[in-house]
Amino acid sequence: MKYNFDEIIDRNDTGAIKIDFVPDLWGRNDLIPLWVADMDFATAPFVVEAIKKRCEHPVLGYTHKCDSWFDAIVRWQQMRYGWSVERDWLNFVPGIVPGLGHCLQAFTKPGDKILIQTPVYHPYILVPQNSGREVVMSDLIVPSNEALRGLDGAGEANFDIDWARFERDVEGCKLFFLCHPHNPGGRVWTRDELCRMADICFRHHVIVVSDEIHADLTFAPHRHIPFSSVSDVAAMNSITLASPSKAFNMPGLTSSYSIIPNPDIAATFNRWLDSGEFNLGHLFAYETVVAAYTNGTEWLDQCLAYIEGNIDFVLQTLRADMPLIGMIRPQASYLVFLDCRGLRLPVEELNRFFADEARLALNDGAMFGKPGEGFMRLNVASPRSVIRRAMQQLKEAYDKRFG
Repeated sequence: MKYNFDEIIDRNDTGAIKIDFVPDLWGRNDLIPLWVADMDFATAPFVVEAIKKRCEHPVLGYTHKCDSWFDAIVRWQQMRYGWSVERDWLNFVPGIVPGLGHCLQAFTKPGDKILIQTPVYHPYILVPQNSGREVVMSDLIVPSNEALRGLDGAGEANFDIDWARFERDVEGCKLFFLCHPHNPGGRVWTRDELCRMADICFRHHVIVVSDEIHADLTFAPHRHIPFSSVSDVAAMNSITLASPSKAFNMPGLTSSYSIIPNPDIAATFNRWLDSGEFNLGHLFAYETVVAAYTNGTEWLDQCLAYIEGNIDFVLQTLRADMPLIGMIRPQASYLVFLDCRGLRLPVEELNRFFADEARLALNDGAMFGKPGEGFMRLNVASPRSVIRRAMQQLKEAYDKRFG
């Protein structure tokens, strides 16, 4: 079946954060909203059909984790990643970010140190800080502006780990929040890198919490490898948080889950979830996970091809028309980190340039940590015509200011 990702869907009056918060944050409502990390494509149709079918029954009562939910996750992880997950490793969590918060409550206390790799998805910073924990920011190595503009001839560049710094920064931490694949860089960590992180964290008695929500959006030839699958050390010292929500555009359903092979870590985490009944879930989360993981392969393959076409278009447009702006080409996800350091604008002026001159609502790279300063995060999961219009507006603003 051929799916249509060119369709323009009006999301006004649906409570969409991406739309409704633009006037509050930017003081105007004429911007193309390409910031919040959901897609402007129609949610996968088999997910919508599963909801409709369930609504044919007149009682929407309390629902438990049915066998089909467990079976669908086990089957998907095996089929997609070759990871043999056991049923008793699984539990429901009400979203990935809440899952990070639950890990904090289950394994740490106020004042404890949490390791993250910046620049990184900003709740990694905010959730621990708001919980009274100390955030240790282990900065990643950021590619040069020349590399990201394609001027050094070295090919695609992305973030790398400063291993000496990582080894220093992990000392005294209780948890390591690993963004895998990375957001906002779209970096897919290799097996060797994952094994090295696992060994370092194990030696320092630091539990790894691997957020793998973007895993299903990995582009060939890159391959997502679940952190817990790389070694016995990784399996016995980690919590994986995963969800079909990004890949099938269903984040409003909070359909996330944890995978914990170590029975002691699982008991501690699940005891915390049980204490507040945080793992009860809801019927649409269960039904839609089953639908996505049972019927999703063809739709997802077409969606990935379309998104990669948008990424190619953005890269080609920048190289041809806006040579001072580079980009990190994502190995996974629909999020593109634009390198605007070549424009030599202070952070606030860079934000004004994108909003007031290019009329685009993007995420300021500085919100992901200091190494993100000078970058802007662009969500390309929209119809090609929208991305084309956005790049045209950026080019017009660029030509006026820098042409």
